[in-house]
Amino acid sequence: MVLTGTLVNVVSILLGSLIGWKLRNIPMRVRETVLQGIALCVVIMGLSMTLHNAVGPGRDYDLILVIVSLVIGGVIGEWLDIEALLNRVGRRLERAFPQVGSEGRTAQAFMTASLVFCVGAMAILGGLESGLQGRHGILMTKSLLDGISSVLFASALGPGVALSAIPVLLYQGSIALAAGWVQHWMTPPITAAVTATGGVLILGIGLNLLELTTVRIGNLLPALLVAAGLRGALSSVLGW
Repeated sequence: MVLTGTLVNVVSILLGSLIGWKLRNIPMRVRETVLQGIALCVVIMGLSMTLHNAVGPGRDYDLILVIVSLVIGGVIGEWLDIEALLNRVGRRLERAFPQVGSEGRTAQAFMTASLVFCVGAMAILGGLESGLQGRHGILMTKSLLDGISSVLFASALGPGVALSAIPVLLYQGSIALAAGWVQHWMTPPITAAVTATGGVLILGIGLNLLELTTVRIGNLLPALLVAAGLRGALSSVLGW
């Protein structure tokens, strides 16, 4: 079944979120320390994704592309005010289902987990492997990693992490179902550009979790689409 890997990934996130939520009653000091440890790991993850995909000999244009994508994406995001929309949805969920989250963290939990689980080469390559070859090795490995991460995220941020299963299902599932077409469009340079730009957003999430600043990550989300479009245009027009 084409969607087997994606469905296993979704289940792992839901189970991990449930387990993490059950562990929420640990002492506050322990939760704060765990959250700081997670935030540091998120910072390292974001840095690694960006440095690996946009920095190095002969890759000056890739870093410039990331910067331009963030500028254009940020302008679009501020115009649409995506962050405010996500926060409103999160608050409505908290009012409708008090057990889902508290302290206004539902939107933060959803956005943090969704970016970490969706942005990166494993989601794209795993979806292509499922759709083209009927194999799910990459997504099975990703499921294990996401399941463990969701336990940690949910224990610190709340069960809003479970909502990230929705974009994972839609994103990876769409890639798997449309693998024949996506394979020709989602080239390695485009994948690298999206991953590098996503790495910057994930770095911002880590800084937010450490409460060092307040980056409006939601308003930077359009940068991912801008990066894919710009990199595709450069490859088609200039052959870069």
